[in-house]
Amino acid sequence: MSSSDKSILPVGFLIHPHASLHDTGWGHPEHQGRLRAIASSVGKDLLALDGKVIQVEPGEIEEKDLLRVHTREHLEHLEEAVRLATAESRLVSIDSDTIVSPHSWEAACGSSAALVTAAKMVYEEELSTAFVATRPPGHHATADQAMGFCLINHVAIATRWLQENSDVNRVLIIDWDVHHGNGTQDIFYGDGSVYYFSLHQWPHFPGSGAVGEVGEGAGIGLTRNIPVRAGTSPAEYRNLFAHNLEQVLKSFEADFILISAGFDVMEGDPLGGLCLEPEYLHFLTTKVMHTASKQCGIVVALEGGYHPERTGLGVKAVLRALAEVE
Repeated sequence: MSSSDKSILPVGFLIHPHASLHDTGWGHPEHQGRLRAIASSVGKDLLALDGKVIQVEPGEIEEKDLLRVHTREHLEHLEEAVRLATAESRLVSIDSDTIVSPHSWEAACGSSAALVTAAKMVYEEELSTAFVATRPPGHHATADQAMGFCLINHVAIATRWLQENSDVNRVLIIDWDVHHGNGTQDIFYGDGSVYYFSLHQWPHFPGSGAVGEVGEGAGIGLTRNIPVRAGTSPAEYRNLFAHNLEQVLKSFEADFILISAGFDVMEGDPLGGLCLEPEYLHFLTTKVMHTASKQCGIVVALEGGYHPERTGLGVKAVLRALAEVE
């Protein structure tokens, strides 16, 4: 990747139009109101950011892009569930908390397409960085299983797309969702080209993410889990993140960084027990930008965040950090 100064480039903001069509029912934590709140919060701020952040139209994704991560059987199972939801005009449960509706396949694929578009545009230096409001989220989805509200793993798909279609080889995935990203960890656990770093509440769903989970085979030492207790102070969380990020980037020279940004780490989230305010999310984002090499691309993807208004404020803070605005 070129070392030219990217500060003059805009930050991209992407939401695929199909993402809001994924219907889980308004009683479900991962409902359509999440994206509405984000769009409202960001929309009000775009004028103030004066061209530093621009909305970008997502491109398309191909089946081969999905198959680099997921088994064909998994994709066919999801498509079959969506066909049933369409034929019977109802919601279909994959498990106790993962639901599909008639447009869920379009939403999931569209969100992966948006993340791939953002990664491509940052790599090609059309954007400095980008934020993608993916929905449904992705980091719990394994190669062959949907779970935890997630159908397909957007960050894993974008990682493999970059490795296949550019000279990006080494990818760092940073996950600050309140829940451990078991799917992402599982997909890359034995991979020597991808580092997975997660800071998450523990014990908590899905039950993985212990300190001793460090990778296997070629991936030994390329998984770092930092579990924190519920109620951990924002200052302690910030210090743990900064210290561990510095250690990760000293040991792993990343060509590209993808961030699984969970806004369920925020104060008041109904599914979390942490208490970060927007300014801490601004700090986490800024810390990544300042610690990573200047040649390293950075793209942020939405994962959790189940208090819509608070999530909107958190996304605005992350976008402002990406744009280097307080």
